[in-house]
Amino acid sequence: MADGKEDPAVFTSTSLPSDPRLLATVTNAYLGTRVYRDILHINGVYNGAVGDTHRADIPSPVNVRMMVPGADSLAETFTLNTWTGTFSHVLQATDYGATHQIYAHHSLVHLMAFSITIWRSAHTTQPITVQLQTPFVPKSQDLDLNQGPDFQGAQYIYGKTLVPEVEGGPRPTVHMLWTPVPQTLTLHGEERERSWEFLIAVAESEEEAKRSYSEGLALIAAGSLHSSHIHAWAMLWRGCCIDLDGPLPLRQALYGCLYYLLSAIPPQGNPGFLFHGISPGGLSNGTQGEDYWGHVFWDQDTWMFPNILLFYPEAARAILEYRIRTLEGALRNAQEQGYKGAKFPWESAATGREVCPEEIYGAQEIHVTGDVLMAFEQYYCTTQDQKLFREDGGWKLVDAVAQYWCSRMVWSEEEQCYHIKGVMPPDEYHYRVDNSVYTNAVAQRSLNFAADIARDFLIPVPEEWVDCAKKIKVPFDAEKKYHPEYDGYSPGEPVKQADVVLLGFPLMYPMSSEVRRNDLEMYEPITELDGPAMTWSMFAVGWLELKEVQRAQSQLNKCFSNITEPFKIWVENSDGSGAVNFLTGMGGFLQAVLFGYTGFRITRSSLCFNPALPNDINKLNITGVSYFGNKLKFTIAKEEIRIKVIESHQDPLAPPLEAVLEESGQRFPLREG
Repeated sequence: MADGKEDPAVFTSTSLPSDPRLLATVTNAYLGTRVYRDILHINGVYNGAVGDTHRADIPSPVNVRMMVPGADSLAETFTLNTWTGTFSHVLQATDYGATHQIYAHHSLVHLMAFSITIWRSAHTTQPITVQLQTPFVPKSQDLDLNQGPDFQGAQYIYGKTLVPEVEGGPRPTVHMLWTPVPQTLTLHGEERERSWEFLIAVAESEEEAKRSYSEGLALIAAGSLHSSHIHAWAMLWRGCCIDLDGPLPLRQALYGCLYYLLSAIPPQGNPGFLFHGISPGGLSNGTQGEDYWGHVFWDQDTWMFPNILLFYPEAARAILEYRIRTLEGALRNAQEQGYKGAKFPWESAATGREVCPEEIYGAQEIHVTGDVLMAFEQYYCTTQDQKLFREDGGWKLVDAVAQYWCSRMVWSEEEQCYHIKGVMPPDEYHYRVDNSVYTNAVAQRSLNFAADIARDFLIPVPEEWVDCAKKIKVPFDAEKKYHPEYDGYSPGEPVKQADVVLLGFPLMYPMSSEVRRNDLEMYEPITELDGPAMTWSMFAVGWLELKEVQRAQSQLNKCFSNITEPFKIWVENSDGSGAVNFLTGMGGFLQAVLFGYTGFRITRSSLCFNPALPNDINKLNITGVSYFGNKLKFTIAKEEIRIKVIESHQDPLAPPLEAVLEESGQRFPLREG
């Protein structure tokens, strides 16, 4: 494989992992499952009250395993092709073979499908029979399922979830149609090759399920169901790609991360699609007791969102719209805790009410509210989409978050500054601490953004916002020149995960490079080695900022112990515990390349870049960077940087795009092509 011929985006194995949690996932923005799993999930469909609410398990007709009974010496391969978003299983004998392909349709999000193809070589004529094992039972612990009449040859079940998240809350109905699966399929003597296609349609209305099923059948009849899915993935990759001239494991890791993250985002050109957020383990996971029950955390807004925003602002907007739709729940959370404004839940599901099963996190890990607003700020800075804020509820959310932070602060007469007391920082080993440096810095950033956007919209800025932002305490040890994690933190106390290092990135809190270095050196040796997978990518970004490229690389290399074979599924902790298909870790890893190697920083006035490439990477290509309606391609080599405008939909009244060299002030106008 050293010849560089191996495709870094195709993962093939002759056997499956022994742990079924590590099987490849096939999902789109609405439906998802792991291959060979008996359940699938729908984005936003939960069952259970408050802390018990979890993704509702829907029995999966896609769970089919192909075998050839009585055959000797069959070669067997399992492949996840991330270019086409398709998982395939191939059985090959000397004179015949069979292929089973499974996928969740990327653009027709209510559809999942699989096909079986049997073929033979020219000189044989005996019938070839493939057996299909399908353990499907139309029952669910989360839905009250009923059988409906068959529709266009499909079987039909429907039913409501059993328990709403909050009293009087919604209980969605799930409708599912699927092609019945026979026990065997036979290629007869006179046939050279034949394919059978099986379709599953799932929706929250009977009408949508039937419409989607009919559309799928029409595409099957035209021979274009799978090719339309492949086309949707090709378009997705065309608008977003990270490739580098460097080690194969790094390239494979990047394609794996991009595939699992892109699988979760809303399809392009479907702005009306109601999106319900991305949980740490994605849609394939989140049943009761697994992968945080499918809840949405800061993982979405801080760890995954910046990567999505950089390539697909429309999908990023859909994530923000989820937060806007759950604002009512956030207002209630703040009110119940005795504060003004909106407090976003540590764990969010359908309503925005706190659904964390353990009270301490919902009560104390309040930085999530600032993390949500930081995603809105990054979006505003890269798109200037004023409509989201003026007309679509964004301003109401910004205003409510600013009110919350002001009401959460108390004035300290002694120190003559504002304190935020009794919190849990991102480092969850510590709780009920005062003035978590990350929490206070993110609160300050929320207030500054709220004031900035008010000025942009000519809304009077409340004096309180300016005062609280200016006078909030952000702990700093002037003697040792580093940021203590909170008031009373003693250097050397173990830390669970990236916390203070997040001040430099993504918060971009102003500090000298000496202080940045001290923070990295102080916390790197005491951060839990087996802790959550996103941690080391943030240390890597910090060292890249200081141009300590090899130190950065040694941090990033720690991430590889969280990547499992053969399908590049991430585990949250390197000992295999925690969430699987850990999109949070993948998001951090992508940011280490997207914002670390390139030095991209999103600011109010520009997209800055300041590359630093490790020795074993000669060239980095990033295609599809979105900025103010332009799509850009960056080619970064050791000696030069090229920027190409691949398409432009920029507002004609906006100032023209240009690249500016900071040292010399030299300007290069950027026009399409």
